[in-house]
Amino acid sequence: MPNKTTVASAHLSPVFLDKTATTAKAITAIGQAASKGAQLLAFPESFIPGFPVWAALWAPMKNHDLFESFVNNSIAIDGPEIAALCKAAKEHQMIVSMGFSETSPYSVGCVWNSNVLISAQGEILNHHRKLVPTFYEKLIWAPGDGAGLRVSHTPVGNIGGLICGENTNPLARFALMAQKEQIHISSWPPVWPTKDPKQGNFNNLNANRIRASAHSFEAKCFGIVCAAHMDEAMFDFLVKRDPAVGDILKNTPAAESFFISPTGTQIGESIQGKEGIIYAEFDLQECIEPKQFHDVVGYYNRFDIFDLKIDRRRTAPVTWIDDPIE
Repeated sequence: MPNKTTVASAHLSPVFLDKTATTAKAITAIGQAASKGAQLLAFPESFIPGFPVWAALWAPMKNHDLFESFVNNSIAIDGPEIAALCKAAKEHQMIVSMGFSETSPYSVGCVWNSNVLISAQGEILNHHRKLVPTFYEKLIWAPGDGAGLRVSHTPVGNIGGLICGENTNPLARFALMAQKEQIHISSWPPVWPTKDPKQGNFNNLNANRIRASAHSFEAKCFGIVCAAHMDEAMFDFLVKRDPAVGDILKNTPAAESFFISPTGTQIGESIQGKEGIIYAEFDLQECIEPKQFHDVVGYYNRFDIFDLKIDRRRTAPVTWIDDPIE
């Protein structure tokens, strides 16, 4: 495995609530990042088809049409959009991490907040569903399971990832640390309003930086922080529906994308408030030295005291026991 890896973070806007156009935009971005020498490209949380921020802005009884549109533009793990991304990854010899809203094979109205990691050969390495939708996201997505709590061992490094608020969960993070994680991808929405900014909004920009840096410091791994950007089209779509939310969206901190070293220090490029793809070079050898100080999955722990068990089975609503088909 080479020690140095060129990585990229796609700080982009989806074509809001349009799975086909957003997939096409992602494929273009894969080609652009490959032309710059990137070996790994991360996309934001729910990039396809966009983040359902309306769940924060209006009461559920006013959002039925938006939920219906969101479900119709969510995608299946075995659907044509993921297949197209796999084809692009193989064509450009690029590892791709994609956040998407996933449809269910069991229900026409169930969706998960999911992430897929695709190899440079176009194969699915890992498929993760967010364990617990955060706050108002519970009005949109169902809870996931532990099947995706895996680190993928690739030629460019051992890659793990968690979605947005999962990066607050110390047990989920520990699960990845314990699999020799070297590169951690955290994916985020463009904005995350919790109240009217006049009343003192939750500073998600600062919270993202704290959580991502803490994980890199504790795991002694590199971090790719990948957030979406809210473009004018998405802003106008929401404000046209209700002009009153314009001030909320304008005054809620816009997310930032950046990179973190194994010491928790920001490195490489960063971007906020506009679209772009940013790049950094990770020297994976740098993950070793700080393990001497605190290796929480090695000598710097007490496994005779603490005992963590994780169920990584994929859950399903029913197990069928059928008679043999004659």
